[in-house]
Amino acid sequence: MRTAALAFVLFSLATITNAAENWHQFRGANGDGKSDARGIPVDFGEGSQHIQWKTAIHGKGWSSPVIWGNQIWMTTAPVDGSEMDAVCVDLESGKIVHDIKVFDVKDPQFCHPTNSYASCTPFLEAGRVYLSFGRYGTACLDSKTGKTLWSRRDLQCDHFRGPASSPVIHGDQLFLNFDGVDVQFVVALDKNTGDTVWKKTRSIDYGTKNGDRKKAYCTPKIIEFAGRPQLISPAAVETIAYEPLTGQEIWKVRHGGMNAAAKPLFAHGLVYISAGGGNLQFVAVRPDGSGDVTKSHVVWNSGKFIPHRSSQIIIDNLLFMTDDEGVASCRDAKSGELHWKQRLGGGQYWASPVYADGHVYCFSKEGAIRVFAAKSQFKIVAENKMDAGFNASAAFTEDAMIVRSFTHLYCIKE
Repeated sequence: MRTAALAFVLFSLATITNAAENWHQFRGANGDGKSDARGIPVDFGEGSQHIQWKTAIHGKGWSSPVIWGNQIWMTTAPVDGSEMDAVCVDLESGKIVHDIKVFDVKDPQFCHPTNSYASCTPFLEAGRVYLSFGRYGTACLDSKTGKTLWSRRDLQCDHFRGPASSPVIHGDQLFLNFDGVDVQFVVALDKNTGDTVWKKTRSIDYGTKNGDRKKAYCTPKIIEFAGRPQLISPAAVETIAYEPLTGQEIWKVRHGGMNAAAKPLFAHGLVYISAGGGNLQFVAVRPDGSGDVTKSHVVWNSGKFIPHRSSQIIIDNLLFMTDDEGVASCRDAKSGELHWKQRLGGGQYWASPVYADGHVYCFSKEGAIRVFAAKSQFKIVAENKMDAGFNASAAFTEDAMIVRSFTHLYCIKE
């Protein structure tokens, strides 16, 4: 077991080092919304010289674009959910390389108009793309040929308003959250075969029989603390840290809330969790505990200006976030002290903000793009406008920003 654990950690470190060059998962190389890109334009719009190309993407999908090498992947689906599709776009030209029907769906469940059947962001590795559509199926494709290497359609839950949790890979395992109104569980699959490694039902007392209060849409995050990997997996009411190899629970924190969607962050020895409501809407937790750590390991918490949908960003000791109604704020990441809050204007902000070269980019459902300085004093840098709105989080290469609106994919570059 010790040998297996060592191999798991070494493989994971190699994967992280290689992945740092690619925006290969939801929220980027390290899953935190940050990029080392330089020279990304801050002033741009339709017809701008900084729009290198613009490509129409069919269907309706809120999944974020991910990048490996010269390929950009995303998912989409028709509004009626009759099929689940994957699209690959060439980074240099913007031309569509693959447009693949991954699954046919005979009887799709209801999907709320504010969600889509293709809201789960893919995960990329060299030669492979991993796709999840929640209850409609999970698949691994050869990224060069588009051929399906394996698929699973037996992992089921009632999402009630559509799926949204994205897959995460660590070592040889792929992790998925299934938090529906009927069942709630986390599953680890062998990424090479799709076989189940472990599956754990959530050990949460939700305090209600109302399934609508048990839903969540979070993407889990792998951290390493004191040499030990942890799978941080937020759910309704609680967040649980699992041992990645076995699924054994390490610790849990009870924060309340439902419909949680933000991906956790890890910095300064703390795990940052946005609960989507509840008694403790946002918590910073020490990950060195065991069992229920609610009363012992929560360093600070807040219920003000916390987004229900978008994820946060930590730059050095500053924590930035934008709530659903467009109120941006900056806090001290270690203490939670509020430095500033400012209404951005331009509509509702459900897409997660991203960071590059000293700037935070925020995208609204109405097509506004606000850029502010990543500093402890608020300074707006640019106010831009596109033809269609945004729910997807942007992606970066070393010198370009890839943005997905409701209708198109853009490459923004000097």
